[in-house]
Amino acid sequence: THNEELLAKCTKFLRVTKQYLPHLARLCLISTFLEDGIRMWFQWNEQKDYIEATWGCGYFLATCFVLLNLTGQLGGCVLILSRHFVQYACFGLFGIIALQTVAYSILWDIKFLMRNLALGGGLLLLLAESRSEGKSMFAGVPSMGESSPKQYMQLGGRVLLVLMFMTLLHFDPSFFSILQNMVGTALIILVAIGFKTKLAALTLVIWLLAINIYFNAFWAVPAYKPMHDFLKYDFFQTTSVIGGLLLVVALGPGGVSMDEKKKEW
Repeated sequence: THNEELLAKCTKFLRVTKQYLPHLARLCLISTFLEDGIRMWFQWNEQKDYIEATWGCGYFLATCFVLLNLTGQLGGCVLILSRHFVQYACFGLFGIIALQTVAYSILWDIKFLMRNLALGGGLLLLLAESRSEGKSMFAGVPSMGESSPKQYMQLGGRVLLVLMFMTLLHFDPSFFSILQNMVGTALIILVAIGFKTKLAALTLVIWLLAINIYFNAFWAVPAYKPMHDFLKYDFFQTTSVIGGLLLVVALGPGGVSMDEKKKEW
């Protein structure tokens, strides 16, 4: 059947790209932190003045905030890409997300909050991957099976990742929007429950990549316009969520999923 052919092609693609996919996933995942850390350097005074004016915290604390964001994000990215102290780097980036959520009042903007939670989902998956790498060093030691914390990290990561797609749903009566909402909702449910997970995640990667390039083309807007920064921020946040989905494609859904339960039936 057509579905079986599609699944076979997907499996072949995953086999060919297996060794490269995790590296690409990690690079995409840290892209928003890398971009934001570099932006802190080039917009040092603007960021410092914004925090000082918004919170009335004074020059010293505002400077510490910008410095922490710059070093925390760039340092975390270097550690993740070099595969050193990945778990500590992930916890550090979790802290940066929490700090920015409060400092930039993202807590009260549901769209930005959901996107930040989706970013946290990607980091959870990266944390789960680093745990499996740590265990692989003891490959000869008998094991009681996959560790529960890792399974639940993968489940939490998948569920948080799909929040990104909730912000992309358009509630207007056009046929295209209705179709996009129906297909998108079906795919995010499949990823969340872990059914046909790799195929659903790969389809979402392609869909999100197309949306990202079309709607967040910051390179087409002059750098002096405020819209340039908004689109750039959206572009790299979306790229990070794509990285999280690529980790799902590379590593699978984990133990707490319908795909895994099917093996037991």
